[in-house]
Amino acid sequence: MNIIWFTWKDLTHPNAGGAEVVNEEIAKRLVKDGHNVTLLVGGYENCKNEETINGYKVIRSGNKLTTYYSSYKHFKHKLQNWADVIIEEVNTIPYFTQYYTKAKRVLIIHQLARAVWFYEMKFPLNIIGYILESIYVRLLNKNKVITISSSTKNDLKKVGFIDNNIDIISMGTDIKPVLTLDNLEKFSEPTIISLGRITSMKKTIDQVKAFEIAKEEIPNLKLKIAGFGNDKYFDNVKTYISQSKYSNDIEYLGKITKNEKTELMRKSHLITVTSIKEGWGLIVTEAASQGTPSIVYDIDGLRDSVKHNITGIITKENNYHVLSQNIVKLLNDTKLYNEFQENGWEWSKKVTFEQCYKDFIEILKEKIIE
Repeated sequence: MNIIWFTWKDLTHPNAGGAEVVNEEIAKRLVKDGHNVTLLVGGYENCKNEETINGYKVIRSGNKLTTYYSSYKHFKHKLQNWADVIIEEVNTIPYFTQYYTKAKRVLIIHQLARAVWFYEMKFPLNIIGYILESIYVRLLNKNKVITISSSTKNDLKKVGFIDNNIDIISMGTDIKPVLTLDNLEKFSEPTIISLGRITSMKKTIDQVKAFEIAKEEIPNLKLKIAGFGNDKYFDNVKTYISQSKYSNDIEYLGKITKNEKTELMRKSHLITVTSIKEGWGLIVTEAASQGTPSIVYDIDGLRDSVKHNITGIITKENNYHVLSQNIVKLLNDTKLYNEFQENGWEWSKKVTFEQCYKDFIEILKEKIIE
């Protein structure tokens, strides 16, 4: 079948993240199964307007704001009668394909923004965005949806989506689990890692403050932060680190490669995640695959990727004081640490893109092209 996939960005985009990895893995498997796939996405500086990647075509136009209209124009002028199935990925702003094509269609929604508006946008845009999202998701709620977690499914049901129209696919990771946990090489001193974008919604400073408190009880504790940002919050994080009395024990690594990330996860002892919302929290699963347990805030997405007191710890309260208490607790309890390490590693083996694609294609065949 011929599939057109509307999404904000593809895997080559400088700001590509976990959602784009999932898209890539599904798209290339669709091609391998004999389907034709075209992604309509936004462009970026010096990008190619069109190219073929792993068998699927990528057509880039506009930017992150104008791509919704430019993709619509390209579809209406060149692809309207080509598609058998439309995949519309909703990343904050929908494409509203339901209003300009009668083709069979499914939405992919990793997460709703909700409270994220108040962290990522300034007043009054945050209020406007929050209200508009509450309105436009209700215009979409008769559609069939694929999502990645029970948390997002519950969010969708709250805004009127029908339970039977929402299906969950397994997440996947392209990082292979370590072969064994025996004699796993860790840093010589207990080390916490913070990975991902450094933005206000990730609350990176909470992780630094939790580290500072925990270090009072674990004097040789270290913190490594890998990620990037481009706003005032990012600058504030760097300033806070430089002024910390433990600045010599905090290492900012900047943006790192996939191989560097994998090695860092394998060598570290803990990963902390303090976001206000996630679709799943893939970094937690990836770290578990390398033998590194997690301590996370009790938020949507992380409740799905962490099994509390089995693969890691979900804090009772979302603040850095409670986070620090759990850091000390886990690092000082070797038996508990080893249990979390083993359980997380075993679970990560089941979170594969093979299962992700199997779930996806079964839903497509049974509910979309039925």
